[in-house]
This record gives sequence, C-alpha cells and structure tokens, in this order.
Amino acid sequence: MRKILFAVSLVVGLVVLFSGSPLLAADNWLGTWKLNVAKSKYSPGPAAKSLTVKFEAAGDSIILTSDGVGADGKPTHNTYTSKFDGKEVPWTGNPDADTSSVKRIDANSYENVWKKAGKVTISAKGVVSKDGKTLTITQTGQNAKGETINNTLVLERQ
Repeated sequence: MRKILFAVSLVVGLVVLFSGSPLLAADNWLGTWKLNVAKSKYSPGPAAKSLTVKFEAAGDSIILTSDGVGADGKPTHNTYTSKFDGKEVPWTGNPDADTSSVKRIDANSYENVWKKAGKVTISAKGVVSKDGKTLTITQTGQNAKGETINNTLVLERQ
C-alpha cells in the first residue's frame, strides 16, 4: 500500500511540477481593476479621468484589456495577449507602445517593458497588495511625446 501511495504522490507531484499548474503560480493580478484617480500620481499630468483594466486567463496566456477616458476626455481602449514570459507581443491602442514584453516575477508582481518602433519607451512594474485588493503600477520612461514620465497608478479590485 505504501508503494502505491508513494507512486501516486510522485506522479501527481511531477504532473504539477511540469504542467505550469496555477496551483504553483496563481497570478493574483487576474481580474478587473479600476483606477483610483485620487490615490494615483501622474508626472507629467494630467491623469486619466477613468481607467478599468482587466486581466483574463486564456489557456496559457493572459489577455490585458484596458478601457477608460483620457485626460483629454476621449475614450481609450488597448489590449495585448501575453504568456508573461518576457517575449514581445503586439499591443494595440497604446499611443506610447506598439509592443509589450511582460514577465511574471511571482504570483503578486510582474514587469512590463513597452516599446514603440523598436525603442524602449516605458518600464512598468505591477504589484498586488498582500490583501489582494490593490494593484499598484509604477511607470517610468518617456512617452511618445518625448516627455519623461514617473507615474504611480493605484487600482482597486472590482
């Protein structure tokens, strides 16, 4: 009986280890997040009027979709699909980037390097709070206008 239990445990352990199981690497940023404009800081400003970011699991990838209203009052929409493995993927609708290279750091954080026409524009890091209610994204670099940016977006789980 011990040999059978050991064999079953070994097989289950190997399956979990080699399958990339979400049991080992749950991505706590998955879900829908809404920008708290009052707690966020944009340099240079002005801040977006609103922003909702959604991270959805899709097989072994994650789809980011973001919708909002920019500082100019115009609607915004952008999206990318990534395995969060650091490989470049197309990013549509982002005026500051046409590709994204997102890399999972751990279950609560990721890094994202934005590029426009092959040139790095912005580096971003997302971190989920310990209680899972807040996603803070820091962004540094230069936007498409050539302005130096240093933004801290505070988003709340919906």
